[in-house]
Amino acid sequence: MADIASAMPTAGGLYFWTHYFASEKWKNPLSFLVGYSNTIGLIGGICSIDYGFASMLLSVISLARDGNWSATRPVIYGTYAATVFAHGFIAIFFARIMPRIQSACIFLNIALVVATVIALPIGKSNNSPPVNPGSYVFGEIQNLTTWPTGWAFIMAWLSPIWTIGAFDSCVHMSEEATHAARAVPLGIISSAGLCGLLGFVSLAVIASSMDRNIEGILNSKFGQPMTQIYYDALGKNGAMGFMVVVIIVQFFMGLSIVLAASRQNWAFARDGALPFSSFFRKVSQRKFMRYQPVRMVCGIVVASVLIGLLCLIDDAAASALFSLAVAGNDLAWLTPILARLLWGGDRFIPGEFYTGKYLSKPIGWVAVIYMMFVIVLTMIPTEGPNPTRELHYTILPIPGALLTSRLKPKR
Repeated sequence: MADIASAMPTAGGLYFWTHYFASEKWKNPLSFLVGYSNTIGLIGGICSIDYGFASMLLSVISLARDGNWSATRPVIYGTYAATVFAHGFIAIFFARIMPRIQSACIFLNIALVVATVIALPIGKSNNSPPVNPGSYVFGEIQNLTTWPTGWAFIMAWLSPIWTIGAFDSCVHMSEEATHAARAVPLGIISSAGLCGLLGFVSLAVIASSMDRNIEGILNSKFGQPMTQIYYDALGKNGAMGFMVVVIIVQFFMGLSIVLAASRQNWAFARDGALPFSSFFRKVSQRKFMRYQPVRMVCGIVVASVLIGLLCLIDDAAASALFSLAVAGNDLAWLTPILARLLWGGDRFIPGEFYTGKYLSKPIGWVAVIYMMFVIVLTMIPTEGPNPTRELHYTILPIPGALLTSRLKPKR
């Protein structure tokens, strides 16, 4: 993706690249598929991130009340909806300072990881039992599902698969970036790389510091496992302090996805590919709004609030919000890469960033095969080999969105 982004940086990059590289027969169908799956994936990302934020925020309230209060599903949804509306408001009226906000959030995120790595082992060592040994952290496997242990290990990839994502946000913001041919690919690589590195360190420290009663953590009276882990190691006040920072980081991560989703969908509407494109492609001419695609931001907010209604049903439906983000985005990511590999040929002209003549295509094939596997993985019930509604909830929004597409773009 970084190779292609450097060569052709544009807000609608994924579906534009697909149309550019694909054969004449497949240009329109595949570009529509990518555009709509990216739309679904980004909106699913908003849903999952803001649902996570709502759960964390309410867990802190539960912690403040010593676990004597827990949020109901309507309360979680109300908090979620309010968060999405807040993100839309900030995206419209505070666009001028967004680069500063996002830069501050990056440093705050890194500081949170460093503080967690230092504080959890120290706090845990002052309590009993002591810090877990390396043999437990890196060598012990506990299978809490009815899947065979080997497959349960593969299912455990779902967490990092969801976390190391949204790097296509750099692509969708490329028309507002300085020196995009260099900045966008570096943003993609550094985003995935730092997330992988910091995530590994964080998980290793968490595993070494958490209580070995995993079911107790998962069923925490605070409603959020991470809150319980902080509480066990650092006590009430320490847990509240760290969770407040986690909440702030999560909030601004959601804001970033709202921005990326609005830009991708605005580009899609600009090319006449969305329903009501003539309405959503309009950009505000008011200076205090910094010429933002206000209508599209509002559309994204409304769509996210509606899809978020799934969390009112049950845990399986809420989990589908996370699977939806992964499945939609991975399909949108793999298709332009596959189109370049199959039909790109001499049409691909490297930009400032290029992984090289001998590495670029092998990396592309590995990416395509891996993402195909990931899409299937997200559709499989996590608890065991018995079909549940979780599968159906994950794919529920997809047919409706695809049925709204038209066969040919206006542009």
